[in-house]
Amino acid sequence: MRQMRHPPIEDVALEQVFHALSDPFRLGVIRRLADGGEQSCAALEGGRAKSSVSHHFRVLRDSGLILTRPEGTTHMNSLRAAEVEARFPGLLGAVLAAAGAPCDTAPRDE
Repeated sequence: MRQMRHPPIEDVALEQVFHALSDPFRLGVIRRLADGGEQSCAALEGGRAKSSVSHHFRVLRDSGLILTRPEGTTHMNSLRAAEVEARFPGLLGAVLAAAGAPCDTAPRDE
């Protein structure tokens, strides 16, 4: 199985992140990963064609939002929440809050 490309978070541009989040399907994937943790591509595909799903996951990887790792014959995806938070503080939490998903990257009052 081929290795997936994951850019170093310091190389990710804000425009890439906004582009990735501008698509409703990709935003939905991010919401589901934020809510449910690591999931397979099959669990996130939503009945879409494999070529379409592959494209969307590539955009999410290239934007630095997700990590994809092989596990047997499947690919498992996880949100790079801590890295995105370090690079763009508050961004992911604000986007997910506006989209109606819980996110544990937001600062907590203690």
